[in-house]
Amino acid sequence: MAQKPMTKTQLVAAIADKAGLDKKTAAAALEALTTVITEEVSGGGAVTLPGVGKIYCRERPERMVRNPATGEQIKKEADKVVKMTIAKALKDSVNA
Repeated sequence: MAQKPMTKTQLVAAIADKAGLDKKTAAAALEALTTVITEEVSGGGAVTLPGVGKIYCRERPERMVRNPATGEQIKKEADKVVKMTIAKALKDSVNA
């Protein structure tokens, strides 16, 4: 059975422990990081987290999709989707 994902509380506690900070400061740092990434990516930019990966926004063209309930073909408008490319260092550490 797969391990459950780390919660925000657990992540804040781990950051505080690793960086030697109190939990309030670690939570503020995590919130600031989230805000910066959100603002940059929503503005069309990209953010590289060294050793983790690159987060960016990609535009998808208009396309035809199928409704699984009815089988009907419908046109889906162009939209944007957030993507993440994982860094080679992280891939290598997972596969080691």
